[in-house]
Amino acid sequence: MASLKTLICCFHILLSLFMAINLSEAREFVVGGNKKKWEIPSSSDEFNKWAAKIRFQIDDSIVLKYDSKTDSVLEVTEENYNNCNKSNPIRSYSDGSTKITLDKSGPFFFISGAEGHCEKGQKLEIKVLSANHSHLQPVTPEPSPSDIDHLAPAPAPSTAGSGPKTWWFVTGAAVVGILSSI
Repeated sequence: MASLKTLICCFHILLSLFMAINLSEAREFVVGGNKKKWEIPSSSDEFNKWAAKIRFQIDDSIVLKYDSKTDSVLEVTEENYNNCNKSNPIRSYSDGSTKITLDKSGPFFFISGAEGHCEKGQKLEIKVLSANHSHLQPVTPEPSPSDIDHLAPAPAPSTAGSGPKTWWFVTGAAVVGILSSI
């Protein structure tokens, strides 16, 4: 029979794998909370209050919806963000429904490309957690649905027996079987 130390070690390995699978799934957020619109906000810090409630991780993405005839989204440096300077953006988007993947840890800065909109608060700072930080820290409760809107729920498994819960059961059963033969 396997020793308790071996059982605990195997359990910790499985638990770590299971948590990594569940915590590493990329998420998609529509910027703007309840309004779901990239436009001049009712308060100058509305977008940043919304973003502060979310623990963004690498590979999460944001979606900004706006009128492409009158507005755009500019990714800018921190200095240009603070000064609402639209010259020399890092990236520029104008399709009306922009999806941006947050591909690295650290801050991202976005402002409106429309004249005078940034000065009225149409700007957004997002802080993306490092890969190590996001998996080692306790997960805080998700903001309420009124604060965040995911574009779509995760797709249902296409066949019975696929997915993290089944993986956990099958893997756990295999480990128990292996350990019982030791």
